[in-house]
Amino acid sequence: QVRLVESGGGLVQPGGSLRLSCAASGFTFSLYGMSWYRQAPGKERELVANIISNGGSTNYADSVKGRFTISRDNAKNMMYLQMNSLKPEDTAVYYCNSNVWGRSYWGQGTQVTVSS
Repeated sequence: QVRLVESGGGLVQPGGSLRLSCAASGFTFSLYGMSWYRQAPGKERELVANIISNGGSTNYADSVKGRFTISRDNAKNMMYLQMNSLKPEDTAVYYCNSNVWGRSYWGQGTQVTVSS
């Protein structure tokens, strides 16, 4: 059974940093690309960043380029999102995602709130 569990969200002031984690289980993690999405209140879910199976290539939304870094540790079945220079517009629920065996799987999400 595929399971994705996010953690690390919280309340942070503008300009601050947070590191999100996604723990994966139930599939061979090292064979699949992974993604972070986010959904702000009243807005559609959007792709934040993704990373290929071996971590050798990453892509970012223009809104987070230069501030966020996606990474993974295949030995630990973990994916991360380091978020620096956070802005109020980064406030959202952040989700971990992977397409495994032709199906899209999501975690439960972790809330990130950027506010003074």
